Amino acid sequence: MKTVLPDRQQSLVQWISQATGINTFGVKIRLRGNDLHILCEGTECPQRWRTLSDLLQALQQTDLDSLTSNEQPSIYQVFVYGRRKGESRPKWCHRVYLNQIDKHVEQVEQALLADSENSKQPGGALIVSNETLARQGNPDAIARYLSETLSTLGVSVSAKIKLYKPKNSQVEENRLWIFCHSSYSPDASLLAEPIAQKLRYLRLCGYPDAVIVSQVTGETAPDWLLRVDLTPPEVMLKEWARWGDVQAIARLLTEVLSGLKVAVQASLKESTLHIFCTPAFDPLGTAPIPDKAACLEVIVPQLEAIAPQGLLGATIYGQKAGDSQPAWIDWLALPAAEHSVFATSPLDLANTGDEEAIVFLLERLLNPDLDWRLLTGGIRVQLLNKGDLLHIMCDAPVCPGRAQVANKVTQFIRQLKIPGIKGVRVYGRRAGNKEPFWHHGIDLEHRQRLVPEATPEFAATSQYVNDLVTAETSEPILRPDLTTEEVQTFVTEVALDWLATANAAVKKFLLGSQLFTETDQSEDLNPDAQGIKIALVWGTLGLLLTVQSDWVLGQFIARTTPSSPTVANVSPAPSEQKASLTSGKNPNEKKTFLASTSKTKSSLNQTSVFNASQFTQGDDTESGNLAAAPLKEKATATAILLAARSQMPSFNVRQLDEQLALYKQRLARTGSPPDVLIIGSSRALRGVDPAALSKALATQGYPNVDVFNFGINGATAQVVNFVLRQVLEPSELPKLILWADGARAFNSGREDITFKSIVASAGYKQALEKASTTATSSDSPENPKKEKPKEEKPETNGYQAVNDWLNQALASVSTSYQNRDLIKSLVQKQLLQFGQNQTVTSQKQPTDGNLEDTSQQAVDFDGFLPLSIRFNPARYYQKHSRVPGNYDNDYKSFQLGGEQETAFQEVLEFTQSQKISLVFINMPLTADYLDPVRKKYEQEFQQHMLHLATNPNFIYRDLSQQWPKVNDYFSDPSHLNRFGAYEVSKKLANDPMIPWPVK
Repeated sequence: MKTVLPDRQQSLVQWISQATGINTFGVKIRLRGNDLHILCEGTECPQRWRTLSDLLQALQQTDLDSLTSNEQPSIYQVFVYGRRKGESRPKWCHRVYLNQIDKHVEQVEQALLADSENSKQPGGALIVSNETLARQGNPDAIARYLSETLSTLGVSVSAKIKLYKPKNSQVEENRLWIFCHSSYSPDASLLAEPIAQKLRYLRLCGYPDAVIVSQVTGETAPDWLLRVDLTPPEVMLKEWARWGDVQAIARLLTEVLSGLKVAVQASLKESTLHIFCTPAFDPLGTAPIPDKAACLEVIVPQLEAIAPQGLLGATIYGQKAGDSQPAWIDWLALPAAEHSVFATSPLDLANTGDEEAIVFLLERLLNPDLDWRLLTGGIRVQLLNKGDLLHIMCDAPVCPGRAQVANKVTQFIRQLKIPGIKGVRVYGRRAGNKEPFWHHGIDLEHRQRLVPEATPEFAATSQYVNDLVTAETSEPILRPDLTTEEVQTFVTEVALDWLATANAAVKKFLLGSQLFTETDQSEDLNPDAQGIKIALVWGTLGLLLTVQSDWVLGQFIARTTPSSPTVANVSPAPSEQKASLTSGKNPNEKKTFLASTSKTKSSLNQTSVFNASQFTQGDDTESGNLAAAPLKEKATATAILLAARSQMPSFNVRQLDEQLALYKQRLARTGSPPDVLIIGSSRALRGVDPAALSKALATQGYPNVDVFNFGINGATAQVVNFVLRQVLEPSELPKLILWADGARAFNSGREDITFKSIVASAGYKQALEKASTTATSSDSPENPKKEKPKEEKPETNGYQAVNDWLNQALASVSTSYQNRDLIKSLVQKQLLQFGQNQTVTSQKQPTDGNLEDTSQQAVDFDGFLPLSIRFNPARYYQKHSRVPGNYDNDYKSFQLGGEQETAFQEVLEFTQSQKISLVFINMPLTADYLDPVRKKYEQEFQQHMLHLATNPNFIYRDLSQQWPKVNDYFSDPSHLNRFGAYEVSKKLANDPMIPWPVK
């Protein structure tokens, strides 16, 4: 609601008080839009006509705009109320049009002479309504006419006429501009249709369209623009009647026959139009049958002038409403019977690619209610044919919904089978906008182009018109599979026997040292007579062993790190190279821990019954290799080291710590964030291959796209929201986020174990503290270190002080203490490499329950977890229980609202504010996994995501039913392997709806 400044308001109240003679305490005013409301009250209700007479005389001599603030829009009309003090409702109300004050004065004078206090309809001059004046095309009158509706919403209106030159025309035309000012930002959908209806109701001549500009008072840029089509309804009817639209023809004939009081109904059979003339109003059935000669005299010229497309003749009937037989019949040949150019039906023309016919048919399809189209302008369709793609823009005063338009348009174009058209791209926007609010596309047949398609004129960027590029590859698999069932069982039994033997030997040795006893042994059976001697002996041996080990490690470090002993600068090399923890390390040293590598390489060149792991082919490895990206070097050792050296506290989720460490290292190496960030749960971690995606994008004209996989096992919407908004800085975010997951990540009914672990961590607390500080604060990593000693200082005791002193003293004489981090990293890496080679003979497919333990040892430097095992239901369910959907904890108490939905909305708002495109991919699932219970929840999730996809900043792509029967693409019922990840990456790169970043 608009209000004037206090000093101006006071002067306006004083002016009204002086004009009417009412005390200032009895005058109250309110400004709303272009309306001034004046309330006059006293101990007795002020006399209506006397008060109005005094006020009107003052208005004749005063410009009200001079008494209000400069920021206040012009006042078009004044509402005057009168009431007695203490009453809640006024006794009278009178509206005064400031552009007709003289007529109001004349009316009031006549009322005073006639003692109008007892007369409810006084005589005097006739007040012309704003609607009548607006029909004449005067912009000031149009603004006053619109303000009658918009002022109640606190919106003021002004109007101007500006000249503009349409495209491909040298003649300038008038364009009506309507400016709406308010103290708030009204939603366009609130004002669009009311304004469009009121403007079109005026049937203005000389204005092809009008532009509505909404602007918040005090701001320089408009909030939104809206275009209103002012084409008169009769012109719209003639356009559709020209194409043979039966309803439009009937409406036109009814209007021209209204003088004869005849109503017209029409129907179409084949190429003949049947017209029925009946009395327009005949409730009693006594009206005469329409005169044949009079009707034909009007109908025949109209049909000849219209020349409807595809209609060869017309049969005209005259009858009473409800009669089964007509009173008279006449037949008429239409122009299409003589001129072949009019004989072809609109549908046949559309099949040949006639754009005008396609536009008519689409507009008729999208505007089934003719009255609504005439009232608001309806949905307008624009076509643009670019190469083998047909671009279709649909706009209206309120943006048409994707569900309302997209499927109808694509199905219709598919049925036409237009020659040369292989794909359709549909867009929706509010009339007056350049950028579409949403986009939808399908390919009618296989298309192959190596260059992105040019941008159509009505699209915002080229991201809406990308082509599909299919780049098939026959790249061989380096390691088709791991082991067979028999070898796995054998290795497991041998390992268990070895562990049992080793445990017995270690236990015997420890008991023989007399430093350990069995847990169930009584203290009485363990005398301590020689305890002191044993302690001295073992203590001396331990000291000697420690000194010797320290010297050996020091010599080893001195040889392996000749130039740079620090490992802080470790960075992953390109995909063709191997990353090393030390700058001078010889790659040949890895052969000691990779004994099976040479065997694998030698076997690849042989055609035998052995696979890449030197084991016989089993049922899990089908004959014939599947396509996949080459395996890259594992980065887990580097991630562990970087996470250990990071000054950021842990988040209690090991994989989040290590993925974050790898991501930070990538940022430090490249100096900028990746172009595309993949995020989600284990389905993202294992389901989208960055290397394959980058390669596939390069074949489509997007070279050197940097992709990183930030998948985290068990990540829900809350975890993704926390990582994007709290963990990563805005400068560390990419241009495009691919969120790969499924319904389980949005289930608010289940327990979110991963996020609970994060909430309980020190890293989460630091992230919240960081978020509460100012945006310019960099949160120096030294601050936590300085605060911790202050908090822990009161808890230190004498023992701790002595222990710290001994540690410092021994560190000063130790040769390896200064390099303890390097020693730790070397040991960890070599143990991990050794463990990875051992798992070749015994690796099992992890499920969600144990996924975190196995995946940590296989993530590469792009954050991706490549698994080669293929899902074989017959073998898989021998080791794992088959869990139906109603017992699956991931779907427990399935609920799409709640905390996960809130987290998703926060991600959506955040990415929109950061101008980051967000794409959600519903990842593939096997038919074996989708039992009736899970399928029901998945369908519910589908509907939910399609509803959310109406947001212009959010794109939803569904791949859940892509390969339900292709088990070779899966490592378990709900997770892809590296072959499936390769296919998903290739399919995403070919998706025309994903706005890939262009460098």
